[in-house]
Amino acid sequence: MDIVIYLVIGLCMGVLGGMLGIGGSVFMIPAMTLAFDENQHLYQAAAMICNFFVASSSMLAHRKAEAWVKSVLLWLVPAAIVGIFGGVMLSNAPVFEGEKSYLLARAFGIFLVYVVIYNSYRLYLHLHPKIEVVSKSMPPKKIARVFSVICGAITGLAAGLLGIGAGTVATPLQQVTLKLPLKNAMSNSAVTIVCISWLGAIYKNATLAQHGIAVADSLKIAAWVIPGAGVGGFIGGHLMHTLPKNIVRGIFIGVCLMAAIKLLTVTPN
Repeated sequence: MDIVIYLVIGLCMGVLGGMLGIGGSVFMIPAMTLAFDENQHLYQAAAMICNFFVASSSMLAHRKAEAWVKSVLLWLVPAAIVGIFGGVMLSNAPVFEGEKSYLLARAFGIFLVYVVIYNSYRLYLHLHPKIEVVSKSMPPKKIARVFSVICGAITGLAAGLLGIGAGTVATPLQQVTLKLPLKNAMSNSAVTIVCISWLGAIYKNATLAQHGIAVADSLKIAAWVIPGAGVGGFIGGHLMHTLPKNIVRGIFIGVCLMAAIKLLTVTPN
């Protein structure tokens, strides 16, 4: 029965991750918590492995659609690599050890509340274009580079701390600071996840022993989740470029809201 649950979770996280430009942990970690109780460090370690495969398959669709913004990625990705090491280090701090690991879930839930509010506001603006007053043009090149580095550092830090692909971080940050359209921001997020998730996965799994968790447990979960996630990621990546923007954003809001409710109410084992 557990294997069936892993496969279903993988397929769902793949479709949502590919369609929304995220790694899929925003679905996988709450789903694992719901199905098997709280074990945040284990789920984060497994999710980081899965994020790479989800983002890799969806990235192919984003490349075909030519939605990447290379001038942003050139600065965003290196900063995210540095950030993810800092994030994993922070996640292993004493404040999150043992029964207190549930605090990581609570922190993730708080962030998702912000994501829901921000994207609901953006959806409202799209439905009422006459009140849209924010400039849609990118800032000057030098300023854009600075913002790209800041976005990357925050994205990597969140990815390492919370075990997420961090598309939920990178996408809104790029929209706010760099004025990128939703689909370009999501495509950049997928590329960034591919570049940083495998590094975070290695680091996080290498430190599982200090939480009394065997690396084999993380690898077992990932091995059963990845097949469905890979297929789902490819499907989701194509859906992102065929579905209307408001539908994509609406799905994104719904997923984040459900995840936030679950993670904010999680309790220690």
